[in-house]
Amino acid sequence: MGAVCFLPGLCSVEIHIDSVIGMRAEENLLKLPELHIGNLIARIPIIQGGMAVRVSMAPLAAAVANEGGIGLIAGSGLSIEELKHEIRKARQLTQGIVGVNIMFAVREFAELAKAAIEEKIDLLVSGAGFSRDMYVWGKQAGIPVVPIVSTAKLAVLAEKLGAAAVIVEGKEAGGHLGTEISMRDILPEVKRAVKIPVIGAGGVVDGGDIAEVLRLGADGVQMGTRFAASTESSAAPEFKECLLRSGDEDLILIDSPVGLPGRGVRNEFSDALAAGESFRPTRCIECLKHCKRNFCIIQALENAQQGNMATGLVFSGEKVKKIKQILSVKQIFERLIKEVEEA
Repeated sequence: MGAVCFLPGLCSVEIHIDSVIGMRAEENLLKLPELHIGNLIARIPIIQGGMAVRVSMAPLAAAVANEGGIGLIAGSGLSIEELKHEIRKARQLTQGIVGVNIMFAVREFAELAKAAIEEKIDLLVSGAGFSRDMYVWGKQAGIPVVPIVSTAKLAVLAEKLGAAAVIVEGKEAGGHLGTEISMRDILPEVKRAVKIPVIGAGGVVDGGDIAEVLRLGADGVQMGTRFAASTESSAAPEFKECLLRSGDEDLILIDSPVGLPGRGVRNEFSDALAAGESFRPTRCIECLKHCKRNFCIIQALENAQQGNMATGLVFSGEKVKKIKQILSVKQIFERLIKEVEEA
């Protein structure tokens, strides 16, 4: 369509109708906002979930940070020195935002959290339990603390204690679950109850999911399973292939020694557990504060990370069937941004 002058003889600037339409269409696209957590500003409002054991390590966290998101190193199951090494390695790979996720349920939670703080990590994330002390440590060091919560009540308490943001995780998430309710139902209630940023987690795999969660009022999203199936993930090829093969019929809930149900996908190990086979450990390294000892969770997760599906547990979110390819983090971000715009 050609140029149109609305005041013939007086126009010094031509306005092209198709340019105006293009600008309006651009305005209607859902744009990804920045995510502000304390003094941190992530250009893309995506946090990569901290997946233990040894799935979310420095290469993955740094790759996500380099794309403008927030990368998390999974500290659960690592020694103090291993965690420090991963933080330093991530610092060499990126100048972006890198945090650490540590389960409160692990016995060395305090030691690992303090080690991460000593290494001047950008933020501390924790779930599978609730620590009041970590807010004190974070405040003293000037490091934002972000808990994973599943109720508005816990979100309010976290805000009062000094949380810089909360990650709201629902039943759709992979790993240990604190609720049987969908994140899509919990998040609006949390958003109304607190003033700090609210991040949605669980069942977020593609740009359509991101758009949905942002429209619910979230300030950002956390994504785990999609990044577990990335080139930079430290999971073995067998682990990633297990994710690619999985559909709705493969989703399982296991009785974790942590004392919480765990969302994963079916494999040889889960089948053996379901058949009543005993995996009770003959020796215990006492990695958890409280353990049911029906099997060793740290060992099972580590076995899967190394590719041993016969004795390994593969955690995964509910929407794993959407993942069809192993992609680099850069490719994942490019695809997510495009899908958000199209959503």
